[in-house]
Amino acid sequence: MNPGWNVGNTLDAVQNEGDWNNPPVVGETFDDIKTAGFKGIRLPVTWAYHFTSESPSWTVDPAWLQRVSDVVDMITSRGFYTIVNAHHDSWVWADITKSGANLTMIEEKFYRLWYQIGTKLACKGSQVAFEPINEPPGTTAEHGAEQNKLNDIFLKAINDAGGFNPQRVVTLVGSGEDGAKTSQWFKPPSSTFKNPWAIQYHYYSPYDFIFSAWGKTTWGSDADKAALDADIAAVRGNFTDVPLIIGEWAASPVATETTARWKYFDAFIRTAKKYNTIPVLWDNGADFLNRATHQWRDTVAMNIMTNAVKGVANSLPDSTVDGAATTQSSSAYIYHKVGDAVSDAALPFLLNGNTVKSAKLTNTGKALVSGTDYSVSGSTITFKSSFLSTIITPTTAPGSIANITLSFSAGTDLLVNVLQWDVPVLGATSSKLPATSADLAIPITWKGQNRPATVKAVKGDGTYLVDDWTQYLGDLQKGRMTYNGQWNWDGSHVILTSSVLDAVRSAGKTTTFTIEFYPRVPGNTVNYTLTV
Repeated sequence: MNPGWNVGNTLDAVQNEGDWNNPPVVGETFDDIKTAGFKGIRLPVTWAYHFTSESPSWTVDPAWLQRVSDVVDMITSRGFYTIVNAHHDSWVWADITKSGANLTMIEEKFYRLWYQIGTKLACKGSQVAFEPINEPPGTTAEHGAEQNKLNDIFLKAINDAGGFNPQRVVTLVGSGEDGAKTSQWFKPPSSTFKNPWAIQYHYYSPYDFIFSAWGKTTWGSDADKAALDADIAAVRGNFTDVPLIIGEWAASPVATETTARWKYFDAFIRTAKKYNTIPVLWDNGADFLNRATHQWRDTVAMNIMTNAVKGVANSLPDSTVDGAATTQSSSAYIYHKVGDAVSDAALPFLLNGNTVKSAKLTNTGKALVSGTDYSVSGSTITFKSSFLSTIITPTTAPGSIANITLSFSAGTDLLVNVLQWDVPVLGATSSKLPATSADLAIPITWKGQNRPATVKAVKGDGTYLVDDWTQYLGDLQKGRMTYNGQWNWDGSHVILTSSVLDAVRSAGKTTTFTIEFYPRVPGNTVNYTLTV
């Protein structure tokens, strides 16, 4: 299955396929996935809203079973391996950690669900694997033991259903479906069952980088790479003779800085390969493949991944990795500020044993002349002002102006985006704290990259609104909030979420929000004040 891809936010949507950000899945999507070089598909399915009866039968709607079967056929007919699961059921009805959880009911329903799935898919062959449940909650050894029991109930159900199921590969899970808890509490299934089994766990780490929390927009230091290696090595070390699958992982283009993301993709895939672990990329439909247009939103990341799977060395852009830094550089961009004279742009790269082969303007295909338009010295590529002046001037309107494609002796091509920037302008710079707890959308006129990098929140007394402990982090992270949970954006607004407004209300203090943009350099910020 290496590499694998998740059909996220689709059949697992709550309550029905199509209710979230994706239309019902179509076969052409898997053509796109195959062309991109993926070998396997994880098919998340939420069953919770498709039961047509209660205990003891827990009948699943035959139409939903048929829909899942049809999608499985779309996948396998294109030569993919696939893993079918029960997804958001884990928190809808199968949460064993809830106060007063009826374990007898959960176990009965779990058996009936998998008996019916097993019966419907009984004649699907060895391309089809099963995963009992996605990310089951669990925080104690008792929860871990109950999840081991559910794994056995799942195995009994599919074996009782017959067909190919007694031979079917299964990817069993531990509490949380994370590596640490799985390593601590997972026990092998009963020897009664002869199914070949793997362990599946998920990996979204480091949390602050992957989820754009606390201003963490950098990744790639020696410590970052060592932590990644240690995490994946630890799970392999606990299960030396068991196939391992990381069923979900991602570094989203929406939430992460470009160069840091590309370095993470390369390191993650190579580390998983080092420890004989299969990675399956989580894609919610808004991050990587635009299913409507059949276009990948980050083609470089995809190419980095497929080359890394093959063991081919990728050259990568370099960027800031020092946690004590006060600015952030990124060689995926040539940033030029409105009003500044055009000068040479020297960008460092991580060549990883490769040499620079060529450079061209991506949109036109025009070749750049080595020694005239650009030069290479060691691992630094310098783009000459004489060339840059042909595509950008001090008065060019802000925004993405052009892309330069860099080719190397091996590995993926890289894109360098020539981007003119100025400080964005807010539609207003202050307001009274609203009486209600709805999100606050602040109009903005973008002037460069149409997204914030992070948001800092400081109360009138100088203390931080949330996560006061960030005072111990570097200057790029102190006082910063977390993307999505506390701040967001859309095409024409920066958004402060209701939870942040509640925090201001609770603190009872006027709060200033400093919205920071890329490039993260002094002055590329705007302030918005909520007055109590």
